Amino acid sequence: RWFAHGHSGLATSERDVTILRDRAITHSICTLEFESHRPLYEWFLDALPVPAHPRQYEFSRLNLNYTITSKRKLKQLVDEKHVHGWDDPRMSTLSGFRRRGYTPKSIRNFCEMVGTNRSDGVVDFGMLEFSIRDDLDHTAPRAMCVLRPLKVVITNYPEGQVENLELPRHPKEDMGVRALPFAREIYIDRDDFMEEPPKGYKRLEPAGEVRLRGSYVIRADEAIKDADGNIVELRCSYDPETLGKNPEGRKVKGVIHWVPAAASVECEVRLYDRLFRSANPEKAEDSASFLDNINPDSLQVLTGCRAEPSLGNAQPEDRFQFEREGYFVADLKDSKPGQPVFNRTVTLRDSWGQ
Repeated sequence: RWFAHGHSGLATSERDVTILRDRAITHSICTLEFESHRPLYEWFLDALPVPAHPRQYEFSRLNLNYTITSKRKLKQLVDEKHVHGWDDPRMSTLSGFRRRGYTPKSIRNFCEMVGTNRSDGVVDFGMLEFSIRDDLDHTAPRAMCVLRPLKVVITNYPEGQVENLELPRHPKEDMGVRALPFAREIYIDRDDFMEEPPKGYKRLEPAGEVRLRGSYVIRADEAIKDADGNIVELRCSYDPETLGKNPEGRKVKGVIHWVPAAASVECEVRLYDRLFRSANPEKAEDSASFLDNINPDSLQVLTGCRAEPSLGNAQPEDRFQFEREGYFVADLKDSKPGQPVFNRTVTLRDSWGQ
């Protein structure tokens, strides 16, 4: 049996003595800073009436870059309201990781990858993100959510008609299907249309075509703008012969996500990123305090997002992959069926360096 003692490095309280006596503890583990306590620890064990003499082992702490683990500094972040409590999804606490959407399996797998040793090193935060991506890739059902909605009117689609399309909940795992109504008015992401796109752009542009995920190919015919020149609506046309197949004689490269305008669910989406800009926020050369390294873009709150109908019944801690956006979890505290709030757990790929 193993006994992990507290920061004193000594199992000398009445309760600890009882544990040692009644449970015959054989091993004690702690981090390297308590190695110097071992002689006194063993002296106490020799003097105590216990049936076993636990062997103490020390190991290095698990240090992650772009984080801090000092409880005093974490408390300072909370007290000074740099974060929204101990369970803020940006905090390096178990409650924060849970609310961010990290799974127990992903954390265990991460610890197995890192291993246990006596060398005092720093682990790249990207390894933790890789672990949660790997877990959610197999377990998170797919869904579509438009974070920055742009209304699209498909002018040649019959007015009042609605088609109930079926899309798989996962491309590889057997998770069944979800229903997605297709109608004349839909939303796409504002970033998926550009009037003057750069070279290599594979989304929607004037007179260009793109496929809607699991649906038809559409062509952008006209952009409607407001008095300030901002695009507020697209007028498009669709090819009715392209449901589930490519158009004959034409090559359509881009695929974008969408949601039905009438049947979609309004939601709030919180985009979380690393709390600190520097890999070592406590010792950055250009900072007098670790607070100077707080990433001002570590949280973006997007309201008015539109999610596909199946997400309207999401329960707190339900996890999804929003196609083309990342992995998200329904917030443990604020999300309610009919009024979902989603936290981004991690992006689809590591974009931090970019």
